[in-house]
Amino acid sequence: MAEGERDTGSGSADDSQRREDDLGGSSRDRRSPEQERRTSGGNGDGAMEGDAAASSPLRKTWVKVLLAVTVVAVFVGAGIWGWRYWTVGRFIQETNNAYVKADQVTVSPQVSGYVSSLPVSANQVVTVGQILLTIDDGEARARLTEQQALVDVRQADVARAETELSRQQAQIDQAKAQLSASQVTAKFSSDQVRRYKPLAASGADTVEKLDQFRSQAEQNDAQVEVNKAQLLSAMKQVDSLKAAVVQAKAAVDQARAGLLRARIDIGHATIKSPIAGRVGDLTARVGQYVQASTRLMSVVPVEDLYIDANFKETQIGLMRIGQPVTISVDALSGRDLQGRVASFSPGTGAQFALIPPENATGNFTKIVQRVPVRIRFKAGAEARKVLVPGLSVVVSVDTRAARAEEEDEEPVEEPVAQVGPGGQVGRSRSAGARP
Repeated sequence: MAEGERDTGSGSADDSQRREDDLGGSSRDRRSPEQERRTSGGNGDGAMEGDAAASSPLRKTWVKVLLAVTVVAVFVGAGIWGWRYWTVGRFIQETNNAYVKADQVTVSPQVSGYVSSLPVSANQVVTVGQILLTIDDGEARARLTEQQALVDVRQADVARAETELSRQQAQIDQAKAQLSASQVTAKFSSDQVRRYKPLAASGADTVEKLDQFRSQAEQNDAQVEVNKAQLLSAMKQVDSLKAAVVQAKAAVDQARAGLLRARIDIGHATIKSPIAGRVGDLTARVGQYVQASTRLMSVVPVEDLYIDANFKETQIGLMRIGQPVTISVDALSGRDLQGRVASFSPGTGAQFALIPPENATGNFTKIVQRVPVRIRFKAGAEARKVLVPGLSVVVSVDTRAARAEEEDEEPVEEPVAQVGPGGQVGRSRSAGARP
């Protein structure tokens, strides 16, 4: 009975297991092919992720060391850069608003005429005093001959005026002699009248003779007055003749000035180079008629170049004359030049503009101004062959010396003026401190 019950129970368990298997099989049969692919795919991804995690480079020691070294190098580089900027970089003032310049000379003629010769060509190197151009001096030589003849004429006028003055002096001497003779005659006549007057009164001599002596005395006195007038006229004529001599000499000086101007014009017909350099902007041609003051060419002193750098007004606070400058020229790629700050402009560029700005009226917009700074530099022979005025450059001025000088300055006690009845306690201000 018991065995029959155990057999019945085991049979029931087997039947239940078969039904579950049939249900599971039927459910697996009912799954779609898509679900089968997802299931298989999920199992595959999990396996791949496991493999990837097992084979990741980050788990390798040398990769971890490399990353650590890289991080350390980055931090060290950043620290070095920060230290470099704090100690050097923040004191370097740089601008690319800078250009190479030179004090070029414009060559213009001082006389008009036709160009007879042009011994130089464009871009040619010339020395001081070298002939650049000659102008036909035929007219100038003709004026020279004319002025020479005029000088001779004026000198003859001077000689004639001096001769007239000498003759007038002789006439004065003659007039003086005549005056002296007439005065002697007049005195004798007066004495005769004085002697015969008592005789005529006593009857010893006739009255007619006395009257004759009186008439003679009056005539002699009149002749004395005439001679005096002649002497005065002759003496006044001397002043007129002296003025004529001065005028004639002035005319000679004027003629000589014209002669000198003619000689100068002949010299100006030959134009020479005032400086050493290279010929540029040559516009003259042989046979061309040129007017005085016409621009014919320029001479550029390529051996005496400098740089004008236009720094912002916020950059020149620590700039001083003599500070070192590093110059990067676009035409000299990879080569830097060294220079020094030579001078500062006495005003901003706007102050020397054709129409300076006037900010006292209307609306105002603050614009950072630029101050031209002149820089002198040294360059080798090869660099000189390339450097010409107008090239753009980048300049960097090292202003660390000025900062060090400001830090070394000792504070100076500067008392504050008393204000009001009680006054005000004085305070000190460092000489280098800014208000």
